[in-house]
Amino acid sequence: MARTTANGNLKLYLNKNGLKCEDIKRNGYHNRREKNVPGIGVASSQPRQESFEQAPMYVAVMTYLGFGIVTLFGYLRDFLRAVGLEKCHLAQEREEQKDFVPLYQDFENFYTRNLYMRVRDNWNRPICSLPGPVFDLMERVSDDYNWTFRLTGGTIHKVINMGSYNYLGFAENNADFLKTVAEKTRQYGVGVGSTRQEMGNLGIHEELEQLVANFLQVESSMTFGMGFATNSMNIPALVGKGCLILSDELNHTSLILGARLSGAVIRVFNHNNMHSLEKMLREAVSSGQPRTHRPWKKILIMVEGIYSMEGSVVRLPEIIALKKKYKAYLYLDEAHSIGAVGPTGRGVTELYNVNPSDVDVMMGTFTKSFGAAGGYIAGKKELVDYLRSHSHSAVYATAMSPPVTEQIIRAMKCIMGKDKSTEGIRRIQKLAENTRYFRARLKEMGFIIYGNDDSPVVPILLYMPGKVVAFAREMLARKIGVVVVGFPATPITEARARFCLSAAHTRAMLNQVLHHMNEVGDHLCLKFSRLKYSSCPNLHDDTDFELPS
Repeated sequence: MARTTANGNLKLYLNKNGLKCEDIKRNGYHNRREKNVPGIGVASSQPRQESFEQAPMYVAVMTYLGFGIVTLFGYLRDFLRAVGLEKCHLAQEREEQKDFVPLYQDFENFYTRNLYMRVRDNWNRPICSLPGPVFDLMERVSDDYNWTFRLTGGTIHKVINMGSYNYLGFAENNADFLKTVAEKTRQYGVGVGSTRQEMGNLGIHEELEQLVANFLQVESSMTFGMGFATNSMNIPALVGKGCLILSDELNHTSLILGARLSGAVIRVFNHNNMHSLEKMLREAVSSGQPRTHRPWKKILIMVEGIYSMEGSVVRLPEIIALKKKYKAYLYLDEAHSIGAVGPTGRGVTELYNVNPSDVDVMMGTFTKSFGAAGGYIAGKKELVDYLRSHSHSAVYATAMSPPVTEQIIRAMKCIMGKDKSTEGIRRIQKLAENTRYFRARLKEMGFIIYGNDDSPVVPILLYMPGKVVAFAREMLARKIGVVVVGFPATPITEARARFCLSAAHTRAMLNQVLHHMNEVGDHLCLKFSRLKYSSCPNLHDDTDFELPS
């Protein structure tokens, strides 16, 4: 079964569906809209399709069986360690401290000790080159079944990079493009050594914040040196005790941590489900706080633009309609969507053609589309001025490094065309073209992929733990670097490989990856999809992939 979905000022002083040739020729993706959601009265202004096809029943059974087998062997190996027949390499309590409160909970490490350790070679691989569309890997081996690794001194050259968040290809070392970054490094050095409120406020920091505000078409913005902390340290400044946070169930850990640190009540609604969200909003407004039934001081809806594990895009118009209807506030995390979607890279607000002022708190990072580091908060001037004095990231964190700041300025000016070139828009169009081409070909081959047709994050469902490991190793043997993800980062039956498309990927690179994907998919029996997609002969013509106007 496939599931198909459509695409107040903040006062804070704190079914079977096949590809149709005519649809592709017209706009590059399925021209389908979801019907209006009852109680909302708003349909998406952007036609789009999201697919979350369920695997056959036997796949789920085999997945649980696979985890059951490795768990049983884990208990057997723990027994062998307990009787001294097998050595345990993990940290353990010292014998003289056995009467103390245990520092290491032995069973909590069961998964790491008995499951993850067997497949650890598929993660944390050392890279020894620029992480561009291709990179070099340092070769390593293990002599003790992945407990430790030893570098051989060899290098695996020219591995196609399908895992980095290099959406627009700005993670580059072209000397001509990086001239201004080199100049700012010579002028300011690489570190500031102070917070923005003390001796670390540079002119380029203020230039960047003004540029971000102009790019997002909002009144003001402020930047931070770490993307994760942009969420985790600013949310506690916006809400607190007596406030309610409504969080999407698939929100990033940084949002979850920030919500927990705030002290606000947290309620989780089903992913991108407007009925679930509206039900919680209605209950919150009508019932108020627990026990006292006083009205909530604030109700904050937290969502992401593109969800990094699902590849799905937030249903922004519907959420904005609900926010206005129930007088709530909206916090939008555009870490993966800013620069990556929209005709000019301005994120999901541009993708849906909604007014940015309808989003109370706009958050994003510079680590994906801009090839740098850090994050931003943007919105009303009152919001930004409040955060400058109340945000822990603003008050205590060291200011952003000058060369990193200049790299963001350089990339953003390129996207906006302020460098008097069309390179930025070319990259945005190339990313959109690569995304639709790659997704369409994978669907034709019979893989189950999740997410939105416009999302450069492409999860391919592998399900079984043995297939996850075999897939990663086989792809690396073919010089293709992929990211595989399993439990507990995903539901136990939904292990996957996550591909990230880039404007730097050439058509030849993608065709090479697709060729090997087709072979590996047949070899490992990974083509679980039961949907039939049309193989139009002109599907992969470049002219068929048009950007929405």
